[in-house]
Amino acid sequence: MVPLFGAIPGGAELLIVFLLFGVLGLLVPVGLAYWVYQDATARGNDDATLWALGTVLAGLFVFVVGALAVAGLYVLVGRE
Repeated sequence: MVPLFGAIPGGAELLIVFLLFGVLGLLVPVGLAYWVYQDATARGNDDATLWALGTVLAGLFVFVVGALAVAGLYVLVGRE
């Protein structure tokens, strides 16, 4: 089969990099959200679900930096 636009430069390597960033872009925010939710429920915080949802959404829209920012904000503000 002949590709439509010729060979893609760095095809296999580029796919590996995209998959690596895709996996990191999903695992880190979900892991942080799980930690935030578990910590918030253990402390009796009524907004545990909202903190976890905010962590995941920030991680999806702003990659890992957003999830880290919301988790840091939770540590500073939400752990009362």
